[in-house]
Amino acid sequence: MQLVPRNPTEGVYPATEDYIHAMEVTGAQKFLFISGTMGLDPDGKPGATLTEQLTLIWNNIRAILASAEMTVDNIVRQTSYLRDAAYAEENAAARLEALGGRAIPTTAIVVQTLVSEWLVELEIVAAG
Repeated sequence: MQLVPRNPTEGVYPATEDYIHAMEVTGAQKFLFISGTMGLDPDGKPGATLTEQLTLIWNNIRAILASAEMTVDNIVRQTSYLRDAAYAEENAAARLEALGGRAIPTTAIVVQTLVSEWLVELEIVAAG
């Protein structure tokens, strides 16, 4: 499988350092679409802070990826659902840390979550 970042500099607004416009995936044998994943511990309890929830989310995503014999290196797309726009910066930093600085196509949307204690939810696409 080959991942080719597509980040044109003409005809479209510039991307920032933490994301790219598109990711071309060639030669993939499988795709994994991960549902919105929350910052819940194994008992279903949400982390008390945004930082705790982001740590739990990425741990949960790693476990889901591992069940498909994948790692964070296979992630090609992320959508973030944030309860507050003020969470965007910390969410982006957590993504970059989890991906080792690798930029991917992302979208962040401010929403009302189903449960008020859920501060952020991530939806992931991975390819392998």
